[in-house]
Amino acid sequence: MNERADVERYDVLVCGAGPAGLAAAQAAASGGARVGLIDAQASAGGQIWRRDVRHGDARIAARRIGRALRTPRVTFLSQSQVIAAGADELLLEQAQGALRLRFGTLVIATGARELLLPFPGWTLPGVTGAGGLQALVKQAWPIAGKRVVVAGTGPLLLAAAASLRRHGAHVLGIHEQASSRRVLSLAARLPAWPAHAVQAILLRTALAGVAYRCGEFVVAAHGDDRLRAVEIHSPAGPRRLDCDHLAVGYGLVPNVELAQLLGCRLEASARHARVATDDAQRTSVANIYAAGEVCGIGGCAAARCEGQIAGLAAAGLLDASRAQQARRRRARRFAELLESCFALDERIRLLAKPDTVICRCEDLTMAALDGFADAREAKLATRCGMGACQGRICGASLAELGRFAVGGMRPPLFPARLSSLCDPFAAIGP
Repeated sequence: MNERADVERYDVLVCGAGPAGLAAAQAAASGGARVGLIDAQASAGGQIWRRDVRHGDARIAARRIGRALRTPRVTFLSQSQVIAAGADELLLEQAQGALRLRFGTLVIATGARELLLPFPGWTLPGVTGAGGLQALVKQAWPIAGKRVVVAGTGPLLLAAAASLRRHGAHVLGIHEQASSRRVLSLAARLPAWPAHAVQAILLRTALAGVAYRCGEFVVAAHGDDRLRAVEIHSPAGPRRLDCDHLAVGYGLVPNVELAQLLGCRLEASARHARVATDDAQRTSVANIYAAGEVCGIGGCAAARCEGQIAGLAAAGLLDASRAQQARRRRARRFAELLESCFALDERIRLLAKPDTVICRCEDLTMAALDGFADAREAKLATRCGMGACQGRICGASLAELGRFAVGGMRPPLFPARLSSLCDPFAAIGP
């Protein structure tokens, strides 16, 4: 790649300003590196610390975000979407146009997205992901007085329900697909992780009076021009609940697209891929590191610890990074406990019917994807995964259902303006 005078260079570039990326940027700068911190959002914090426009940031999130952004030698590039990448260079799209950045080392901290699984009625207006609705209300989506059912699996349900209630929603109940036996087993082991135990207590206190029902899941959503009711499977038999909104999510899927585009080795994690790293968070590509949920869903504590390790190692401070290994192992043990507790009930993977839409962008049903040997065949015949989301939603769903993932790794990583793609770098791979 030819050197150009208008390409700015950083010693360390960090892609993603969530807990992992913030920790990586701060750690790398502590070693004297000039750090560029990139995020597509206007504010730092990622999804977990997304700014609440009405209530502001939580105290601990505000403190950690502020500390990282005030660190000398850290430059925060907000509203900057990575759309293409080369061996030592990224192409970003900003409101004012395209921007090219070169790096000595890169830390990928692109986090994760919500796993959405198809069931009859899941495309009705009013049906969203649990984390998706939480993000909307934090950005002032009107939810006050609305009847909301929260369903799916994992700790995100509690966090989402607490946010919805805080913004005035009438949360009818939280329906956790994991059995009460598994949830109680997890609760009994929480005292070994005091911080997580305190967080669970605070969330349940905020949700006092809201039923938390185990062994239950949504089997169908009903409505006309919008959602009117949901059908719930429960150990006591089926139930129907009238509601205005359904927030349903089945955990998270690592955002590995940038790492894959750059040639980093991936490894299997359940039915989804994650970036493979060593003890210093190095990927298979020499000057690229990865940290946080992109390396496997582990939660905020694991993300912050891995971000610190990656930032120190990317700045050449390997001895300091090794000092964090025990803390990371402990955080990852808790993540493994959560994964075991909230393992998906196989019946949820069987809810989609032949006429259930699976690819929303191209309006394709499950039946339309029958008979294809792989993703390439399906794409050529149906355009599955070739819409605006580039297979991020339907690809993860199909992988979870035991079919094939349909995401493709060619630039642009996200829909981009033609003017941005006219940069010669946009057509260059790693």
